[in-house]
Amino acid sequence: MMIHAQPSLPTTMTAVDIIEPGGPEKLQLIEKPLPRISAGYMLVKVEAAGVNRPDIFQRKGAYPPPTDASPIMGLEVAGTVVAKADDVDEWQLGDKLCALVAGGGYAQYCLVHKDIALPLGSLSFIEGACIPENFFTVWANVFQIGKLKKDESVLIHGGTSGIGSVAIMLAKAFGAVVITTVGSEEKVDAAKKLGADCVINYKTDDFVEAALNYTLSRGVDMVVDIIGGDYVEKNYQVAAKFGRIIQIGMMKGNPKQLNMMPLMVKRLVHTGSTMRSRSTEEKALIATDLKTQVWDMLQKGKIKPIINKVYQLTQVKEAHQHMESGDLLGKIVLLNN
Repeated sequence: MMIHAQPSLPTTMTAVDIIEPGGPEKLQLIEKPLPRISAGYMLVKVEAAGVNRPDIFQRKGAYPPPTDASPIMGLEVAGTVVAKADDVDEWQLGDKLCALVAGGGYAQYCLVHKDIALPLGSLSFIEGACIPENFFTVWANVFQIGKLKKDESVLIHGGTSGIGSVAIMLAKAFGAVVITTVGSEEKVDAAKKLGADCVINYKTDDFVEAALNYTLSRGVDMVVDIIGGDYVEKNYQVAAKFGRIIQIGMMKGNPKQLNMMPLMVKRLVHTGSTMRSRSTEEKALIATDLKTQVWDMLQKGKIKPIINKVYQLTQVKEAHQHMESGDLLGKIVLLNN
């Protein structure tokens, strides 16, 4: 297979390595050979990479990468195409893009599949690095699986998280009524600015009671949950008849006990998915949807990725400490200088 590449590519790169499972102190920078390009793939010079909760779980040894994925952390990148396989026709050397990857983002260079990348256009590298993981996840779960429709009501837990903020923006953009939960008055204001119609501070109010009051006791058509734990049973209580509960995360783990009677009585659907384990073909379908349904809104600034803080790749330990310090508003980004 022929490889098309920019001249004078280095043979090695700096990447973040996990010495052993544990805290941020177990991360170190190492030199590694550049990844080898196979059919359908491009080598991208990473300018920025997003930091996500699964990276934390991988560092702790709780979220191993798929067998065919890079062991390097990092699920989303933005950068420039510097080499490509000869079967990659839709991208050229020098093209600027952002992409979802199954691993490898915490490095100077990363392999990107041609069908799971999107053109940066008017977006900066930092903005681009904030998009793939959350936008792919929300689109797949809320719209492809959950089939959220105009004028339906959706309860989004963790409204100022990366997933939550994107879910609010996209749900509002497509005409849904958005209720969300957050953990402080500061985040109440932030969620309202994102477009949420009803914001519930779960530390001062019972979200089941508040959401039922807002919907005049009808309940919500959909719940988007990254929390799990005792929220699962409460989600069943707050859902309307024929409601859908979409499980995207389990930050509180599995429920210790669960009354499933409301699920049966109301004929609810409780489903969920992870992104990393999906096939390239599945991810490509999501990328196509995003390009046709969402990308114009991002290019025109109607929807904007929210940035929390930018660190250099050399500051990866500090970035992980910051990620674990609390429920953050917006994305943490690693920048390659």
